[in-house]
Amino acid sequence: MSYIEELVGLLGSERVTTNPTVLEHHSHDESYHTPHLPEVVVFPQTAEEVSKIMKFANEKRIAVTPFGMGSSLEGHVIPYKGGISMDFSLMNQVLEVRPQDFLVRVQPGVTRMQLNKELKKHGLFFSVDPGADATVGGMAATNASGTTSVRYGVMRDNVRDLEVVLADGRIIRTGSMTAKSSSGYHLTGLFVGSEGTLGAFTELTLRVYGIPEATMAARASFPTVQDAVNTVVDILSAGIPVARIELVDERSIRQVNLFKETDYPESPTLFIEFHGSEQSLQHDIEFAQGIAGEHGCTQFLFETDSKARAQLWDARHNMAYAFVHKSPGKKMMVTDVCVPFSELADAIVDAREAIDRSGLDGAILGHVGDGNYHVILMIDLNDKDEVARADKLNAHLVEYALQRGGTCTGEHGVGIGKMKYQRKEHGAALDVMQSFKQVLDPNGILNPGKIFG
Repeated sequence: MSYIEELVGLLGSERVTTNPTVLEHHSHDESYHTPHLPEVVVFPQTAEEVSKIMKFANEKRIAVTPFGMGSSLEGHVIPYKGGISMDFSLMNQVLEVRPQDFLVRVQPGVTRMQLNKELKKHGLFFSVDPGADATVGGMAATNASGTTSVRYGVMRDNVRDLEVVLADGRIIRTGSMTAKSSSGYHLTGLFVGSEGTLGAFTELTLRVYGIPEATMAARASFPTVQDAVNTVVDILSAGIPVARIELVDERSIRQVNLFKETDYPESPTLFIEFHGSEQSLQHDIEFAQGIAGEHGCTQFLFETDSKARAQLWDARHNMAYAFVHKSPGKKMMVTDVCVPFSELADAIVDAREAIDRSGLDGAILGHVGDGNYHVILMIDLNDKDEVARADKLNAHLVEYALQRGGTCTGEHGVGIGKMKYQRKEHGAALDVMQSFKQVLDPNGILNPGKIFG
């Protein structure tokens, strides 16, 4: 009997498949990394079923790769060792909303938009917004962040408790529902960002927030990227409580105008969102506008109406699609580094110079409120020279960040794309991480080939 037939015995034939189309869907993510087919895809519905699958795979030494929506950007869900792709799409229930505790319990297959639709009924929202409608399990696995992290924090700040199935099938909980604890090691923080290499999440308890009384959005254009970044520094230094503050360079705006047939000013642009009371927001936006004016702001528009706000943010939200749809035959490569805030302005100027030196067509955008920025490149994977230049550019950005106390990935995670920088970034601490991996997964079945190689 093959091991796939044994899996059918555990889950039933409806939730174990080797259908070629399903295998292909689970062979890749949204990155440019080379796809690889799993041998089988399974669809568990409970933690107990995940436990059975893990015990079986551990005994048979079969690789297990957790899969959410496949929206990751560094090859996290690509099963390079074949084996089992564990799809959590059937574990997609919002289990409990606790409005007075500002908490929600969910299964890992719940998507960000699905969660916020449910929370809205209670006057609440989940703050982490990576852009894609990713699953919360996947977001926790990569310690995702996004546009709102400048105010509300990243996934690690917003996960209170996890139910995790370990490689040997044990089911553990890592935290509690309390706002703080001094009891034991902080296992929740260890598992968030572990990318499926230490265990599979089967339940998450998340921190949520009250929907603000008022929201205002602004779009500010500047002569140079340096002017825009200096404005961000001064706005945050002034203590203005922005919820989002995003940078888009002139190349990006030009691409959006081409794609959407709009006429936004083609210059470095900040997209800013403010949350709070009607009275406080008026003061905040006037203060921010004054700071922008001191840095040569050429246009400052703001809106409170929800439809108008959506239009104002249109350029930022359509950025990736604008490049993909206008670059047939090419694949998007998105870099992802983060630097200390004091290094941000010089880092973005350096990134622009590096793009120009490379001869590639690249754009810069990012969640500049927390020092995280990205370069978007559309590359032809069949053009070895173009791929080599893109890799060289990515390496330059990472080296620049590491030399200034930054990190090789601010939010996308390590996967396979950033493995080669782990030793340089972490030094001897990488050995400690590998020790945790060896203790929790001695047979190396959990998402092998990621983070550590």
